Amino acid sequence: MIIARFLRQLLRHTSAAGLTALLCITLAATSYADNERKLLVLGDSISAAYGMDLEQGWAAHLQQRLRSEHPGWLVVNASISGDTTGGGLQRLPALLQQHTPELVLIELGGNDGLRGYPIGQLRANLAEMTQLAQDAGADVMLLAMEIPPNFGRRYTQMFRDSFTVVAQQTGASATPFILEGIATEKHLMQADGIHPTAEAQAAISDNIWQYLRPLILQRTAAADIDNTKD
Repeated sequence: MIIARFLRQLLRHTSAAGLTALLCITLAATSYADNERKLLVLGDSISAAYGMDLEQGWAAHLQQRLRSEHPGWLVVNASISGDTTGGGLQRLPALLQQHTPELVLIELGGNDGLRGYPIGQLRANLAEMTQLAQDAGADVMLLAMEIPPNFGRRYTQMFRDSFTVVAQQTGASATPFILEGIATEKHLMQADGIHPTAEAQAAISDNIWQYLRPLILQRTAAADIDNTKD
């Protein structure tokens, strides 16, 4: 299956070239106003727009939608190809301090699973990242990934459950597999069979948006109430 090949090869591909592709930029602006509200994306190559211009990635599509439907929000993409939950955990405190985001999307864990890291450690890292962001005043959404079945039924199922388990434990939100309907479609995958094409990025953004939108609306409503009190 295309999805199995995609997931099986992801680590091998990104560990070589992806780790050198350090991407930590702010989309849509090199500086921002003090009153702009930040949404931080902490991910790996799927969020780092591997194989295309960063402006073509799903995070850039999300920025365009926010600009249209919810002006005042800025997407900060701090994704690095090949990153793991351990790497994200090390980087997150400085990112929270620098950007003070109201929302944090964590798209990490796929590389942990493909390396066979212990599920307990994966979940602990996700939970600690979530807690750090929440303690900084941000809402958190975990973007779920999947691994191929050749890792064994038990490990594969435990990995799949990790995102919802951590979300339930921490009060965060979680999406289903964000490449659902994409990874199995050959025409939506790059020639390497690993990474989604530029044409697939809008669909990834759509998959995420249906779960993100309620958080945006909740934050917007809370801000409106605070402004009324002022």
